[in-house]
Amino acid sequence: MLFGQEHVKRYVETDGDEGHDWQGTIVAILTTTGRKSGNRHSTPLIYQPYGDDYLVVASKGGADTPPLWYLNLQADPEVEFQIKGDRFKARARTATPEEKPDMWRVMAATWPAYDEYQKKTDREIPVVVIERA
Repeated sequence: MLFGQEHVKRYVETDGDEGHDWQGTIVAILTTTGRKSGNRHSTPLIYQPYGDDYLVVASKGGADTPPLWYLNLQADPEVEFQIKGDRFKARARTATPEEKPDMWRVMAATWPAYDEYQKKTDREIPVVVIERA
């Protein structure tokens, strides 16, 4: 079972042959720029295609604070996204209140635990839209 930076390393080394298919769903690598350090940080995230875009969820397992990658993309929405061997520049944004219900349904269908994560916290868990640059 791959997690964290080992997941990123194996995914990148194998163009997703190892790590794209994960626990019955699919994973991409999101790379953000640290809002404090300026360093690049890569995170494996469950994703789904949505029209021409891609969706990820800033759940942090239902924690009351958002994941660091989400804070980073709020400060700098220019990101890199990798799906298997396709690594591309993109812009990340939080789904609007009008967009979110349908997008949430798509993501919860691929990872039902998202509904449980939302019940664990008062924080509104965002859906993030990744738009290819």
